[in-house]
Formats: sequence, C-alpha cells, structure tokens
Amino acid sequence: MRKTMWPHMFRPQFWYMTLALVVLFFLIRNIYKIEHLGYSTVSAANQLHSLDHQTFTVDGGDPAKLMYCGYQHQFLTAQEEAEEKALLNTLKWPLFSQDVSDFFRSTDPSKSVFVIMRSETKFIIGSQLEILVRMSDFEGRPKKYGGDYLQARIYSPLTETGAVGKVVDHQNGIYTVIFTILWEGIVKVSVLLVHPSEGIKVLKRLRDEKPDRVFFRSKFRSGTFTESTECNLCLPGGHPVCNYTDRNTGEPWFCYKPKKLPCDTRVSHSKGGYQKGLLTEEEPLFFQSGINIKVPILSSGPDYVMVEPSGSKVRAKNTETTASDKATWFPSGFYFNDTWVSMRYSIQRFNNPEDVTACLQGKVVHFFGDSTIRQWFNYLTAFLPDLGEFDLGSPINVGPYMSVDTKNNIMLKFRCHGPPIRFSSVSSSELRYIANELDGIEGGLNTVVAISIWSHFSTFPVEVYIRRLRNIRKSVLRMLNRSPDTVIVIKTANVQELGPEISLFNSDWFSFQLDMVMRKMFEDVNVFWVDAWEMTLAHHLPHNLHPQPVIIKNQIDVFLSHVCLRNVQDV
Repeated sequence: MRKTMWPHMFRPQFWYMTLALVVLFFLIRNIYKIEHLGYSTVSAANQLHSLDHQTFTVDGGDPAKLMYCGYQHQFLTAQEEAEEKALLNTLKWPLFSQDVSDFFRSTDPSKSVFVIMRSETKFIIGSQLEILVRMSDFEGRPKKYGGDYLQARIYSPLTETGAVGKVVDHQNGIYTVIFTILWEGIVKVSVLLVHPSEGIKVLKRLRDEKPDRVFFRSKFRSGTFTESTECNLCLPGGHPVCNYTDRNTGEPWFCYKPKKLPCDTRVSHSKGGYQKGLLTEEEPLFFQSGINIKVPILSSGPDYVMVEPSGSKVRAKNTETTASDKATWFPSGFYFNDTWVSMRYSIQRFNNPEDVTACLQGKVVHFFGDSTIRQWFNYLTAFLPDLGEFDLGSPINVGPYMSVDTKNNIMLKFRCHGPPIRFSSVSSSELRYIANELDGIEGGLNTVVAISIWSHFSTFPVEVYIRRLRNIRKSVLRMLNRSPDTVIVIKTANVQELGPEISLFNSDWFSFQLDMVMRKMFEDVNVFWVDAWEMTLAHHLPHNLHPQPVIIKNQIDVFLSHVCLRNVQDV
C-alpha cells in the first residue's frame, strides 16, 4: 500500500514546492530591480517597463534604513565613478578638525583686516593686484586655520565698473585675493565674509546628513476625493512608498503612498516647506545677519589703488599681452559703464527690439531650468513688441510658457526642470526632465537651447546634482551628434542675498560648489557659457537670487551674441 500511495502524495508536494520556488525567485528579482532602478548596463527603459508607480515599503526597523535615498542606489561605469570621485575631491573644503562650538573663537569680520600688497606701485591695465586678508576671532586672536568663505571684487563707483577676484586659502587664517586690473583710474577693493569656517562646517553637515530638510508634497485625486502626501528623494522608512523613478534617465523620486488612492492618481507636485530645528543650541550664532553673513572686511590701510592711463581703450584685448604670465589670473569679464565686457567672446549690444528680432528670426529657442532662466524668457517676451505670449493655462511663475512672433517666425519656450523643484504647484504631467526633453528635440541651425539648473539642488548631497548633470550631458552630446549646428548655452549659478534661515537652504556656498561641478562636467562639451556668477558678483547692485533688469540685459547680450555671432572668433 505504501508503494502505491507514495507517488500520489509526492506529485502535488513536488509541484507546490516548485511553484513556491518560482514565486520566490520572481519576488527576489523584483525587489532587486526596485533597489537598482535604471543603474545597470541594461537600458533603464527596459528595466522600468513594468515598474511604473510601483508601491513598496521601506523597512523602518533597521536604524541603517530609516532613510531611503534614491541617489544612493546607482551603478556607475568605471569612467563615471572616476569622474564623480574627482569632482568630489575638487570640492573638498579646508575645514578644521577640532570641534569649535565657542562662538567667540569663530571668525569675526569686524576684527579681520585686509591689506593691499605693494599699494604704492604704479598699476597699469593688465597688472596683477594682490590682497592679503588676515582673519581674527571675536576676541581679536588671529585664526590659525582656514575654511572661511570669502567673496571679493574690485570696482570704480563713478564709472560703474567692477570685476571679481580669485580667493586662495592658505589654511592658516590668511588668504590671498588675486585681481587683474582691467581699467584705469581709482580702483577700490571689497572683501566680504560670506560665512565663517565654523558656519561652513555646519552647512556641510546639513548637506550630507539632512537631504530632506526641504520637503515636497503631491496631491492625488480620483473624482472629487483627494489626498496629499510627502515626497522627496529621501524619505524616512516604515511607510509604503510610490516609486516615480524616471524610466529613461533613472532619476529617482518617491512619495508616500496615499492611504486610499493608488499611486497613479497623482495630479500635482509642490514645495511642502522647510524643516525647523536643524541646528544645535550654539550653531545659530554662526549665522547672524550683520555679524557674520556677508559682512565687509575693512582694510588696515588704503582700500584703493591708482591705475595709470594706458593710452588705449578699455577692451578685453588690452590684457592679452599678459595672458602668458602664469601668475596672472583673469576673470571671465568685467563691467565698464554698467556694460559687461567679456574676456573670452565678442559681445554685440542688443539695445533695441529690431536687433533682437533680426538675431532670432526663424529660430525656436528652448529655455529649460529654474526661475533664473525664466527671467530670460520674460525679458525677451516683454522686450519684443511682435512677440506674443500664448496662454497655455499654466500657473504664474511655473509654466510651461510659449511666446510666438508669427511675422518673423520666432518661437520661445520655457519649461521648468523635473524634481526636485521648489515651485508652488506643478502639474504632474508637466514634470519633465531636461534630458528627456532634449532627446525629443531634433536640433539644427535654427534651434537654440538655454539651460540653467542649480538652485533647487542646494539642499541635497552633491552626488544628486552630478547625476542630473550627467544625464543632461548625455542628451546634449546626442543632440550635438545628430545636429552639430544646434546652439546650446548654459547659464551658471549666481549669488544672492542671504540671511540666517536662507543660508541653511540656499547659501552661496552651496551654489558655488554646484557651479564648480557644472563648469567641470561641461568643460569639454561644445556649449557656450553665460557666467551669471561673475556677472552678479561683480555688479554694484545688491545680491539677489533674481538679478535686476540691468544684469539680465547684460546676460541677454551675451546669450544672443552666442546665438548670432557663433562664427566670430574668440577675442
């Protein structure tokens, strides 16, 4: 009887076990895919074809998994890994090792001084001007370590002239600032302490350890029923998560799953707010307006030099004879009579609408990025009388926007970049990644692309920004490969007004580091640059995230010169 019963009992158990193993195999494989979305050598589109809006729960039991950050789960090629490592090494800031929480031992700009080296020298256009800065703490003791963040410029108020300098940190409390003299007359020096080294140490900790200090929200709707949940690149664990990782680029984005609605009912994205209580009891002292945030450092002697007349007009070419001098540093340009003069390109002045129209005739111009490049779209739309903005029903200051001049066949478009973006409310269908948008543009002689993307990445680890630029760069290279005549312009970051709170989220130090990454990653790509960083820092107007019209006009002149003078040799 046992011989006849055993085969019948064995068969169902065998198949049940086999089925269980198959189910387990696919379960493990799917979990693996979720954790490595878009990062293997297989195309992201194939990996994510069946994983759109998938829900999964982040384990909240293990302290090591209390925060799920999508940017941490990526596979890089050997070349990409080497580049990222080199970029991060470039950004290393000379921070002191000891724990300094005593405010009175931190840098005090009112007790720090600068001195002009060889101030009695007769300077001429092209001369190098060196400034020595000596930092002291609030008790007047000389600082023994570096890491302070300084901004410096030379200027002449009567002629509305200005240029930035290069700061060298000797890591012993002493700094050298190098300028190149580019105009004659009385040239004054300005040095600002943006943040003390003690404050920079706090900012670095926040960037590395608090990537969710700005949080976002999404609204979900089905009929008249709506729910809202928190979203971010990094979310604390223990709750079901909707996965909105982009299928083409692999850019990660997550929202907590609504209690009742499915993930595919998301209708909008918006900024949620800013976390409070980020600092320890002592740390707010390192971020005080008028005390140690963008406070001038005074000179211990003369704060100006006299530049002798050179007998020639002030032009970028005047300084070319000293370009071979390795000890001389050159800015990308300078202001003269409130007009930007580039050291690298010929610039045409587009002072009337007819000149701008002639430049853009027959062209489609795509503006991609944040609100600082939206200013370009707004400026041109207002400046050109024949350019009419189409009402696309888009929210104010969000977009997308489109303006058209049917007479001259001109079209301007603006679209914001994909998340993270701190706008009031963006339709989910309009959340587009720049890389994907570029892949959808054929390009060509009458196509212009302008990109600015930096401000909304200031609260995240630099790896997040590197990843985004890597995807954009790939798309730019593909576009230039299929349409080499396409003009692609990148606008850099710019300085802004800072206070105690904004410093924790959008400090110039964050922007400065992101700007270095952008320049380095695109330095060997055939793109044109508008150096908004120097154009805002060198100007006499107060710093502003959204620069005033005179600065925007100068940026537009550089932009249009790239578009319409592309065959002109660099100066």
